[in-house]
Amino acid sequence: MSDDTTSNAPVTDIKRTPIFGGGKPEKKKPQNEGLEIFKTIFYALLIALVLRVLLFQPFTIPSASMEPNLYEGDYIVVSKWSYGYSRHSMPFSPEIFEGRIFGSAPKRGDIAVFKLPRDNRTDYIKRVIGLPGDRVQMIDNVLHINGVAVRDVVVSGNELSGMFGQQVIQARETLPGGKTFTIQDFGPGNDLDNTPAFEVPAGHYFMMGDNRDNSIDSRVEQTQGVGMVPEENLVGKAEIILLSWEPGASLWNPVSWFSNIRPSRFFRVLD
Repeated sequence: MSDDTTSNAPVTDIKRTPIFGGGKPEKKKPQNEGLEIFKTIFYALLIALVLRVLLFQPFTIPSASMEPNLYEGDYIVVSKWSYGYSRHSMPFSPEIFEGRIFGSAPKRGDIAVFKLPRDNRTDYIKRVIGLPGDRVQMIDNVLHINGVAVRDVVVSGNELSGMFGQQVIQARETLPGGKTFTIQDFGPGNDLDNTPAFEVPAGHYFMMGDNRDNSIDSRVEQTQGVGMVPEENLVGKAEIILLSWEPGASLWNPVSWFSNIRPSRFFRVLD
């Protein structure tokens, strides 16, 4: 090993040596504090935008259509990479390209966020029930996929207060492929308990709410409901309930944050 260490020594910048080393001290340039603050905010917003587009996006559940798995007031996190990216992955859905890139098909039973097909703007959340090529139908309050009744097992039947004593039935439903989750309905005889058979076109998905008698979903045609959801409209997969508050909590009333909090739902991984 060579002993010639001096030839590899770094070059010293004379301007930055101490004054007793013979160099002149460098004068600091005055900084524009306003510009620095603007740059900090800009970079923070840019990082947040990149994370929102590529990785995660938070959503608030505004209705009861996904009970008993998601409640109004739940704050959820959606993974954006699960199904790849489309123009709807970005704020305001700019028409910069069509279709999906790095696309991955959703699995039957996923809870998915998507843009409502009739306006391509409103965020909806439902469960993926029908895949491209499937035939989906409700017959006497029983879900059928490709002519086969989906197995469900009643787990509870409780009286729902405030609904004229109407009974709420909860059941564990198992989809083809093995995905099992809890659904909820008000028993037979409701509007969407019997439907025609829906053929799911290529590149589309059939979505349903877990609260079967309180959900406007793919069972209702597109002009009034959801209809078939194009794969381009998928935003991401719901992964976890981050936080949760009872309806009535207000951002402008900090007292309501504590009186309406639901800590038992925090960090709950979604089925």
